[in-house]
Amino acid sequence: MTHSHDVVVVGAGLAGLVTTAELVAAGRRVLLLDAEPAASLGGQAWWSFGGLFLVDSPEQRRLGVRDSAELALADWLGSAAFADDGSDRWGRAWAEGFVEFAAGGLRPWLHRQGVRWFPLVQWAERGGYLADGHGNSVPRFHVTWGTGPGLLEPFVRSLLAAHRDGRVEVRFRHRVTAVTTTDGRVTGVRGDVLAPDVAGRGAPSSREVVRTFDVDAPAVVVATGGIGANHALVRATWPPTAGRLPDRMLSGVPDHVDGSGIEAARGAGAHVAHTDRMWHYPEGIANHTPVWTAHGIRILPGPSSLWLDADGQRLPVPLFPGFDSLGALRHVTSRGDDHSWFVLDRTILGKELALSGSEQNPDLTGRDVGLLLQRVRRGAVGPVETFADRSPEFVAAATPAELAAGMNALTGTSRIDADALARTIAARDAQVTTGLGKDLQVTATAMARRYVVDRAIRVAPPHRLLDPAHGPLYAIRLSVLTRKTLGGLATDLEGRVLRPDGEVLPGLWAVGEASGFGGGGVHGHRALEGTFLAGCLHTGRVTGRALVDTL
Repeated sequence: MTHSHDVVVVGAGLAGLVTTAELVAAGRRVLLLDAEPAASLGGQAWWSFGGLFLVDSPEQRRLGVRDSAELALADWLGSAAFADDGSDRWGRAWAEGFVEFAAGGLRPWLHRQGVRWFPLVQWAERGGYLADGHGNSVPRFHVTWGTGPGLLEPFVRSLLAAHRDGRVEVRFRHRVTAVTTTDGRVTGVRGDVLAPDVAGRGAPSSREVVRTFDVDAPAVVVATGGIGANHALVRATWPPTAGRLPDRMLSGVPDHVDGSGIEAARGAGAHVAHTDRMWHYPEGIANHTPVWTAHGIRILPGPSSLWLDADGQRLPVPLFPGFDSLGALRHVTSRGDDHSWFVLDRTILGKELALSGSEQNPDLTGRDVGLLLQRVRRGAVGPVETFADRSPEFVAAATPAELAAGMNALTGTSRIDADALARTIAARDAQVTTGLGKDLQVTATAMARRYVVDRAIRVAPPHRLLDPAHGPLYAIRLSVLTRKTLGGLATDLEGRVLRPDGEVLPGLWAVGEASGFGGGGVHGHRALEGTFLAGCLHTGRVTGRALVDTL
């Protein structure tokens, strides 16, 4: 049978665009389908901070950071805690390949396409456990100059050029509802053509069906992302051993990230692995100007803020800001709470708080050097100042008693005891005053300032929270923010989707978050940050090249 397309790629996010770029570069004919309007081309990646996990990079070396593929893989394995029963066979194999790519070809490949990076490498997910446990031993989070939109640029440019030349057909408002099979082989997709919609990027779009469609092709690639906006599914698959996700949650992804592509593949016989592994955040705040439903923004904190539970007690060691996101989230959910708190002062607000996302970082996104220089000046960067002024999640006060009253007023409870809060802050301050101290957060913060980037732009000098010169005090209510699916469609090392019996499901491939960023779960149980966008790049590149050799 002759087909008008060699490959159907479902999903026009970063992973789908990378796969498409690899295919068209080799002369393959591609049909790209996406349920959203053209305004949302690029998917979730457009909204991202653009952070990439790179190993032993020139940026690291210029900062005196000593990294290696061996150390990065040890950190990865310590965080992933892969099972020994064979269920993580493919995820671990993809992890080994990813770390090799992050230490080798990833940066040069992107650099040749015009991608550049902010020179100050950030230190995310510090861990705080023993040497073989979770966390990054060194800073590896490389922010793309231009953030998410800057990372997308070469792949969008490739798509548009291929579209003009007739090598790619793009159909927006085409929602795939089923992956079709013939005699046990995937042979195409079926779905709904949705009504035209002028919704802006990321905004909810109409689901009115105009007609249905069927497409036949010898290969189908699922690149539809995860389940983060489908809160009912997120709650249903959250592991019971980690407590209960709250009724009130925020979304870190647009509404269309609902898991429908994964379910369509499952209906065709695909194996979906590790559905209970997810990467959500406990440091979410509601966007004061939302784009999608329950739109939340993640705070990217430095290590100095006190992290308190809903009753005002400090989170246990080493659940400090920026050290173990999933550990902190599970602590909150195991208590049955829907929020926790950061307590800080004006100096920490100005030095340490950043917000994730391209729209919250106009200096980096817009490549504006003048605006970027404001980060090294006294005071918070613009979007943080705006949130502090406009968001009800920020409570400001001159004293701990006033702060406790404001925290209780915000939640409509009396869970924060003013005297206990004052004692907690005073005890921390006494440790700082010693210049040494036994408080592990205080000592970890002092250690962070040994790193030149943290000292320059991310970690405030040690000081007392109750010193009026650094006031006022702030409390920020933090909510659960859904984001990434760590499990997904099981794949082999070529991106071919597997059946539950471990055999290849012919004709079906998966990339990006839909594949658990490789193998149905490249991260295991915990991620090291910068690995989601990079995982889309890696799976799209590997799978696209494997498809070229197959067709």
